[in-house]
Amino acid sequence: MTSPNIFTLISHPLCPYVQRAAIVLLEKGVPFERKDIDLANKPDWFLTLSPLGKTPVLLVGDQAIFESAVICEYLDETLPPRLHPEEALKRAQHRAWMEFGSATLATIWAFYTAQDEAILQAKAAELRAKFKLVEAALGDGPYFAGPEFSIVDAVFGPVFRYFDVFDRLGDFAVFEQTPKVKAWRQQLRSRASVQKAVRADYADLLEAFLLKQKSALSWRITSGSA
Repeated sequence: MTSPNIFTLISHPLCPYVQRAAIVLLEKGVPFERKDIDLANKPDWFLTLSPLGKTPVLLVGDQAIFESAVICEYLDETLPPRLHPEEALKRAQHRAWMEFGSATLATIWAFYTAQDEAILQAKAAELRAKFKLVEAALGDGPYFAGPEFSIVDAVFGPVFRYFDVFDRLGDFAVFEQTPKVKAWRQQLRSRASVQKAVRADYADLLEAFLLKQKSALSWRITSGSA
């Protein structure tokens, strides 16, 4: 088993993919150092570690692993407790929903960069449609697969966190018709690992980032419209 005191998570404060890796590390209960970088001014040493130029990167000693899903899989294979199901079919299904979580993040990006109100509302409708699919996959909760926290939960915790800020800017009714998803969101919000995966100033950093996008959401921030 990997020694629990040699992990460094190279990160960016707003990156949701970093958050999922941090959540898994926190669920494993292992100490790790977090090193934030400026993605607009990437240091050469980082580009050597991350050929794709993206965060997160996990340093295991002096060995680098990049891509959040790969990092999560590595941690789950080497450190208890297991967050993936033991059964191969269920494990594959969980991995599929992890990918769906990444696709949802892509729609969230399109939502917060929408250049006018019509596109913004269209992307909100896409998000509502995506969460209806998630609603159909959920059981009795409180987590994705029932009573046990899984990597799918680690993936969706950062997805839901965006809406803590989006909800300040307008009522987009994303979860209006998905009561199970709404309950899951609240459960993940209260999970210690999800809370600790970001800095205390995350919401302020996100709002400042959104303001710079010169998008429909930016206008809502500057005008106070909601």
